Amino acid sequence: MVSDVTGLHEEFGGERLPPGQRETERFPVLSKSGTPGWTPETWEFEVWGAVDEPFSLDYDAFTDLPSVTQRQDFHCVTGWSKFDCEFTGVPFPDIVERAGVRDDAVHVMFHALDGYTTNLPLADCDREEVLFAYEFDGDPLAEDHGGPLRVVTPHKYAYKGAKWVTGVEFLTDPERGYWEKRGYSNTANPWNEERYS
Repeated sequence: MVSDVTGLHEEFGGERLPPGQRETERFPVLSKSGTPGWTPETWEFEVWGAVDEPFSLDYDAFTDLPSVTQRQDFHCVTGWSKFDCEFTGVPFPDIVERAGVRDDAVHVMFHALDGYTTNLPLADCDREEVLFAYEFDGDPLAEDHGGPLRVVTPHKYAYKGAKWVTGVEFLTDPERGYWEKRGYSNTANPWNEERYS
């Protein structure tokens, strides 16, 4: 069963296509550097920081977790949006529950194979629409689109959804990620065109 969350824009008071965006049927590939290599035997997903139960999972264990499939829209900060993307993965709140995130956790940092990081307030992540996705349109997520695992954040510009994710760190104080340190918006709301700080 596929849940449709493409009406998310209504919560933010905007049209489905955010201002300054153009709709595309393509799914362009953008990253800070090349596509990193990985193998199912060595890849690991880790959760640590302000949690009661830090844990790590290999690829098979992660993809064995209960999953959902959602139809989402995808908004890139460079000005394109792709509608009706079907992502399958694990909702962020399930990871919060499994890890026992502490009350003093206020921020999240996503970590990736290529050294990329991106941050969000915990409240912005702890939503059913934020997925750790490993399938796109019914197929394993292609490596150039972030496979084996990426985060999707349909209520934010896509640089907040790290590709090639290897873990999530729960923080008691805010920190900035790779692009946020380089002038990109810390909040990244597409309907307010929060592209740069």
